Amino acid sequence: MNTTPPTLMTMLKGHMKYMTERQQVLAHNIANIDTPAYKARDLKKMDFGDMANAESNRLGMRATSPGHMNGTLGSGNTFAVMQARDTFETSPTKNNVVLEDQMAKISDTGAHFQLSSSLMRKFVQLYRTASGSK
Repeated sequence: MNTTPPTLMTMLKGHMKYMTERQQVLAHNIANIDTPAYKARDLKKMDFGDMANAESNRLGMRATSPGHMNGTLGSGNTFAVMQARDTFETSPTKNNVVLEDQMAKISDTGAHFQLSSSLMRKFVQLYRTASGSK
């Protein structure tokens, strides 16, 4: 019998752990709202493109038949790249923590955590139903 946890369960746990750590960082930002020269911090968002590139470097693509396509897509980007703008000003104490911004991030983080939590609950219910236990 395979005793490793299902991939979905592992991913949900990882996402919930990330959201918990992000909540702690955001709470730390709010706690230092009046600290002179304090710079707000946030966790780095996971970039799917970077993960896909890392995996593609591990797996070499090759054509094993003359019928395989050899990359017919162009390399031009169809979307313009824009510079990220800093929309909030720094306070006279050189502190860049904005309460409204931090509260919006906390609310977003809480919603993501609740989503992962409810998905995990449904996943466990599915396993219980499949095993015949309540």
